[in-house]
Amino acid sequence: MPGLDDALAQGLMREGLELVFIPRLQARGHMGIKCGLENIHALLDGLGRPDANFPVILIAGTNGKGSTGAFLAHMLKAAGFVVGWTTSPHLVDVTERIWVDGEPIGEGALELLLGEAFDSEARTGVNATYFELMITAALSAFRMTGVEVAILEVGMGGRWDATNATDPILTVLTSVSLDHQQYLGDTREAIAREKLCTARDGRPLVLGPTLDPAWIRPLLPCEPVLCPAARLGPADIRWDHSRVTGRRVGLAGLHQLDNLATAFETIHQLRGLGFPVPEDRLWEGVAATRWPGRLWAPPGLQGVWMDGAHNPDGARVLADHALACGVRPHLFFGAMGDKDLAGVAREMKRMRPLSVTFIRGEAPRYATAEALREAWGLEVPMLDLREAAALLHTPAEAPRLVTGSLYLLGDLLRELDIRAF
Repeated sequence: MPGLDDALAQGLMREGLELVFIPRLQARGHMGIKCGLENIHALLDGLGRPDANFPVILIAGTNGKGSTGAFLAHMLKAAGFVVGWTTSPHLVDVTERIWVDGEPIGEGALELLLGEAFDSEARTGVNATYFELMITAALSAFRMTGVEVAILEVGMGGRWDATNATDPILTVLTSVSLDHQQYLGDTREAIAREKLCTARDGRPLVLGPTLDPAWIRPLLPCEPVLCPAARLGPADIRWDHSRVTGRRVGLAGLHQLDNLATAFETIHQLRGLGFPVPEDRLWEGVAATRWPGRLWAPPGLQGVWMDGAHNPDGARVLADHALACGVRPHLFFGAMGDKDLAGVAREMKRMRPLSVTFIRGEAPRYATAEALREAWGLEVPMLDLREAAALLHTPAEAPRLVTGSLYLLGDLLRELDIRAF
């Protein structure tokens, strides 16, 4: 990893120094929104504004942020750029949230970077959130490693998100649908307004193919240059991948072609901003793109697929994909209790699963068996993580699909002792 002496950091760990800052970060929790950007500005100012050292791309949206970022990061890496990338949430390990040059940073590096972020917090007298500290650590990592472009995935909303304290050269909005209504509003328009605060006057705003510029324009708080992405096709859709004009797409599903189209339009706009991105390298990155938790086959398990669909739109595209491919899976479902359980269940039942089994992790946020059975209208078994992990290790005559929450996938992968990367 260029410029970041992670070997030194790991050596310090081996010499017996215990982790201090990662546990402190985890104790902060990571849900909700704090109104205002004063904290993140104070943290970054205290570290000499690391974000001023590289161009920033913001990716906002309800669904598709991670996949679009994955396509974009892999394409830019294939084109020869050193790319920094932040994403959330993580599946198994917190280091997955910060990437440099195609790999998550090491635990030792994150510990040192978080130490700097906590020092800045102490000097400036703020009380930062989990996400503010992580973004500070990420931007410091990108400065230290000399990245040539940083891709920042916006967390919840956009207006008050820590990533919005940066000055992006370009913003992406992948999609807008109902999610996190308790924080963002009860309508698509209200949610869009929060996310569109990541746009900047006179700079490109790339819109995913599902977004109509005529609908977006009156919701904008500023005047960016709207750059709608055109849909790709025709495509050959398979369960585990797709092909467009004969070229392999590493992420499966028709919806991933929309995310890919968004990434291609972003590349087009980057070229207009002076980035030399050769066309012949892009499809190498597309074929190499992998993104655990998005219709992903975890290693070591036979016929098991995992997808983090957690809202009705995500469930709809997952069900559409299963129907298009003629796949009727055994469905394993678990979700957080604050989600639209009935809306997700309605969409997922369309794939006519061969069976449904509920899973509940230990965290209080998980939906109870009673809530899930009411949402699905089914009296089906509820397994804990240990029971679910044991069952997934046994053979089955049809694919098994685990879905409903990225947090569920992470908890289950830890129980299975499978790393995502």
